Amino acid sequence: MSFFEDLTTYLPTLLSGLWVSLRLTAVILVVGLAGGLLLAIGSLARNRILRMIVLIVVEIGRGTPALVVLQLIYFGLPTVGTALDSFAASVIALSLTTAAYTSEIMRGGLQAVPEAEVEAADALGMSRLDALRFVVIPQGIRIAIPPLVGFSIMIFQATSLAYSIAVPELMSQAYSIGSNTFRYLSILSLAGLLYLMITIPASWMSARIERRLARHQAPVTA
Repeated sequence: MSFFEDLTTYLPTLLSGLWVSLRLTAVILVVGLAGGLLLAIGSLARNRILRMIVLIVVEIGRGTPALVVLQLIYFGLPTVGTALDSFAASVIALSLTTAAYTSEIMRGGLQAVPEAEVEAADALGMSRLDALRFVVIPQGIRIAIPPLVGFSIMIFQATSLAYSIAVPELMSQAYSIGSNTFRYLSILSLAGLLYLMITIPASWMSARIERRLARHQAPVTA
């Protein structure tokens, strides 16, 4: 059987796996980015104890391999009476990793907001919370968008780790077909092409967003 015959025969199955990978990525990013923003805000809090707790959480999340977290969530939680299906376990595990990494990206964005903006909000009588909601967070997130898009691509690729707990995503489907046909080279090549169909346009979009934001954020000179 040729590569093109494999393409016509197994592409629908691989596409179904790709759809699962994309859904998994979307849910992880929604949960993980929200968690990352909360951690970023906590890392800038005035309360020293809160800052230390956030720092510990972030360092543990960044220092623990995503595959280890995935295995702990899926195989560990049932031992304490909380059974999860593989999709939910993948969302929880990879969302924790996403939150830990993106918190640093967002913290950098929040800290990049000019101090003059915060002082102006204070001069207008805005509370610290309102200044955070309406001034710091919108501008900080805008600054952080390019690296966040790049990290989102990495999370899409990391969903292949969910193969280890039987989530029927793209890599899982590719291995399943390969184990039945022993045509690993052509099937994994097809899976790689499908990953590239997503990651290459996303990388171009990230670069385009970064150039556009850099142009708008460039300082005006006399």
